[in-house]
Amino acid sequence: MFDVAVFGSLFLTLFVIMDPPGITPIFLALTAGRPAKVQRRMALQAVAVAFGVIAVFGLLGQQILDYLHVSVPALMIAGGLLLLLIALDLLTGKTDEPTQTKDVNVALVPLGMPLLAGPGAIVSVILAVQHADGFGGQLSVWSAIVAMHVVLWLAMRYSLVIIRIIKDGGVVLVTRLAGMMLSAIAVQQIINGVTQVVQNS
Repeated sequence: MFDVAVFGSLFLTLFVIMDPPGITPIFLALTAGRPAKVQRRMALQAVAVAFGVIAVFGLLGQQILDYLHVSVPALMIAGGLLLLLIALDLLTGKTDEPTQTKDVNVALVPLGMPLLAGPGAIVSVILAVQHADGFGGQLSVWSAIVAMHVVLWLAMRYSLVIIRIIKDGGVVLVTRLAGMMLSAIAVQQIINGVTQVVQNS
């Protein structure tokens, strides 16, 4: 049975981590001067790359953990620390915007990976897939992943309209709020990981 709580929790987590409003100005900077048709194609390519990377880790996450001999609590703590670093960057505005290069398709690198499919999103997806119960839980998790990537595509596809509506100040405000929420999620994930380590010892 479809679990709305699982869907909502993962969707919100990925929304905060992937930050569609925050990625919009970076997307515009990287695709500046290109025809609108090319910008739309690059938006689709970036989302496709991000989904592919996250899907691989979602499907093979347990095998990767087993191969590296990494426990889930350790992954939770490490993921929480990574999320906290991302949150601090969002809160302080110290994120570095990559510059466009001629030799690399910016839709693939850095937009698709690592800006969209970054470590925080990958860890969150691995944990969500691992903790999903039955078919309904898995359906909820993957539905949230697909829905998030649709939102990312829409944000970049209609980025010019979004910028006109919320302006630069609105993007900054949303980014700061996202950083605050992400920091809370990160701290909770670290606490949960430490708690499991203590209980298992």
